[in-house]
Amino acid sequence: MTKKVPVKLKVSASKPSKASQLRTKSPALKKDVLPVADTHARLARNAADEGLYKQTVHSYEQALKALQTQKFDRAKVLLEKVIAGGPRELVDRATMHLNICNQQLGRVSTSFKTPEEHYDYAVSLMNMGDYVTAREHLEKLMRDHRSLDFVWYGLAILECQTGHSPEALNYLAEAIRLNKNNRFQARNDSDFRNLADDPRFTELLYPENGSTF
Repeated sequence: MTKKVPVKLKVSASKPSKASQLRTKSPALKKDVLPVADTHARLARNAADEGLYKQTVHSYEQALKALQTQKFDRAKVLLEKVIAGGPRELVDRATMHLNICNQQLGRVSTSFKTPEEHYDYAVSLMNMGDYVTAREHLEKLMRDHRSLDFVWYGLAILECQTGHSPEALNYLAEAIRLNKNNRFQARNDSDFRNLADDPRFTELLYPENGSTF
């Protein structure tokens, strides 16, 4: 009697349905997640940059206040922070003020080798808004070196910036008497803008157009 061999049924893997095929194509959905993540990261960076910018501006403002009160040590620290991470427009100005701080901190005394060096120091005081001390130094220079035209010119600027027009005109007239080139320099000097509408200033700078000062 022949032994029957059991027939093995071939079970074929069923084809995935269309629904399952759609589910397997999920990578397309993952791609949409990346731009969202990038946007959040970019917003975070922008917020951080804005915070740093505000902090830098604050440091710069505090440095200027320290300069006005001649607290050069504090001003130097703040200005160095601005230079280290600030925007270009602030870095340039901070560098200029830092140079002034270094000059002031580097002085052991107020003795000067030349009148020109003394004059530069007085001008730096004016630039910081310390008009009282600047006046003291310029007047001392005037007493010791009456023939130096740039000293009279500096005094004219000081008086103009502090609202003393008659004194400014007198000092400028003397500076021009000592050196005629000061007349042409004053014509383009923005430090005298407060006198621009004063007819006496015009007469002084343009004597050919009318009577002299």
